Amino acid sequence: GKRSREERRKATVPKPPVSRPRVSRRVVVAAGVAVALAATGAGLAAAFTGSSSGSPHLASLGTLVSPGPLGPAGPEGPPIERGLDLAPPGAPAPGTSVDGIECGPTEQLVFHIHARLTIFVGGRSVRVPAGIGIADPQSQGTPRGAFVVSGACFAWLHTHAADGIIHMESPIQRTFTLGNFFDVWKQPLGATRVGPAHGRVAAIVDGKLWRGNPRSIPLHAHTQVQLDVGRPLVAAVHVTNWSGL
Repeated sequence: GKRSREERRKATVPKPPVSRPRVSRRVVVAAGVAVALAATGAGLAAAFTGSSSGSPHLASLGTLVSPGPLGPAGPEGPPIERGLDLAPPGAPAPGTSVDGIECGPTEQLVFHIHARLTIFVGGRSVRVPAGIGIADPQSQGTPRGAFVVSGACFAWLHTHAADGIIHMESPIQRTFTLGNFFDVWKQPLGATRVGPAHGRVAAIVDGKLWRGNPRSIPLHAHTQVQLDVGRPLVAAVHVTNWSGL
């Protein structure tokens, strides 16, 4: 039927606009950053459990592979890494210094902490040798492998066993870097080289991807550093038991 005059009048009256709360552009941007950070965190977590599909940054680095079985426990507790030494041990000459790090006749224990370095080249483990930072290193056999007990001099950064444990024993408290350790070792370190190994370098520090130059990585107490040279990348850092160090 025909509509009444009142119904026709109501149909021609425009509806009032719906009121919507105003959202600050700053809030929108902050929310977007939060979502991006959450996605990045999820990607990192996925990458270190064997999948890099969640993070475009890690996915671009290549396929992640298993680190393989641990080596046998060494004289300091952590395992002796499998594979050959990355390079022979090197040290400053007695009475000289590198980066202000002296090589003296005895170990210095005023400041004494430890960090650990593991290295993979082409997805395969290589060893950080015993005797780095100790001139003319002299080893002693133990049930768990060789341990350097003496030498012509001890630099403030040195290794006693082939387990990657870096001893920082200094007469002064100082923040040493991975670059300092490689300088004492007399080996190059950079974005495309670790000792004699050439290739794109990915550094993982305490389970997180390091974005800067690997030389600048600070070595604090119980810092754990993994360097991957070339591809594929190894999926996880070998966790260190620090109870005896």
